[in-house]
Amino acid sequence: MRELVLATIADQPDIEVVGVVENEDAIAETVEQAHPDFLIIGLDRSEERPKICDVLLDRFPHIRILAMAAERNSTICYWAYLEIRCHRVENSEAGILRALRGGKGPLSAVERFGPGIRAN
Repeated sequence: MRELVLATIADQPDIEVVGVVENEDAIAETVEQAHPDFLIIGLDRSEERPKICDVLLDRFPHIRILAMAAERNSTICYWAYLEIRCHRVENSEAGILRALRGGKGPLSAVERFGPGIRAN
């Protein structure tokens, strides 16, 4: 598979191979050092997301991971996606409490309205 991938991208002027890793244990360290935009890994026989994807996407949310299974003609691209949303809140005690309680789980807040930061 490695030879096929390298042959596919070798002539592309906008793609540079910054490293090749044989040992899965060295992937995170190599990604941390090289800061690639993409990582290409082998996909095992199952169609489950490889565990290394969760680790890497948590530490390096900018990266995209191509998991390839050449023998099955299957490739899956994984990436992290952050979406920032907003909505207007009624400027009242009830409105603020409703906004705070709209999420799940226990409440916690950090307030920044003056010279100091207070955690509630």
